[in-house]
Amino acid sequence: MTERQQPVHTDRRRAESFGGSADAYNRHRPRYPQPLIDELISGGRPHALDVGSGTGIAAAQLVAAGAQVLAVEPDARMARITAGKGIDVEVATFEDWQPAGRTFDLVLFAQSFHWVEPTAALQKVLTVLVPGGRLALVWNRIEPTAPAQADLDAIYADFMDTAKRPSIGTEDTVTPIIEKSGYQVRHLRFAEQKHFSTQAYLDMVFTYSNHLTLDPAARGVLRSRLEETIGDDGVDTKNDALALICTPVA
Repeated sequence: MTERQQPVHTDRRRAESFGGSADAYNRHRPRYPQPLIDELISGGRPHALDVGSGTGIAAAQLVAAGAQVLAVEPDARMARITAGKGIDVEVATFEDWQPAGRTFDLVLFAQSFHWVEPTAALQKVLTVLVPGGRLALVWNRIEPTAPAQADLDAIYADFMDTAKRPSIGTEDTVTPIIEKSGYQVRHLRFAEQKHFSTQAYLDMVFTYSNHLTLDPAARGVLRSRLEETIGDDGVDTKNDALALICTPVA
């Protein structure tokens, strides 16, 4: 039971898998470290565009920090949750979304940049940033430390080609594309550690696209085997949260 590897943004089955689990996604996906949010609003209260906003997790954090946010999300079920948080949201892919003359101080891709064709998206961002505006690509990158990822990979090998998430190694693969598209890039990391109960950890990872796209029976078996391996002690994790802060080259 494996999945054929391909560039993530071309795998529409994975990209479109989240809507059916929108409520679980909103409950169980972690929020971003507050220092990361503080960096995004540094210098004022920006007018921000949150692209691929999902259920509005990052958007809500930005609003709470004082930003004005417009969200763009292709899945109506995810967008409905965002709207329920009082956030303006338009249902569209970024490729099809029409700015209609609107511009922004900040364009944010929170856990979503790997779902767009990068070069086209980066060029479109240039058309909506105000002078001095910034593009931010951010990811939570949560990995288990006890049990170790290698211990869980032995189970995952029976279900998927790799359990590696698209955000791992992002700075090495994406940065050259960003720079070639006319931006300067700063790399910022925000480390945190968190303990999850066994069920809380499994609830989180089963909102990942490579889990959601498994056959339901296989998904159930995978969860049972992971739960047995983890046991009652839960999971210690590290989050090497990443922010790529990108400014257009004048």
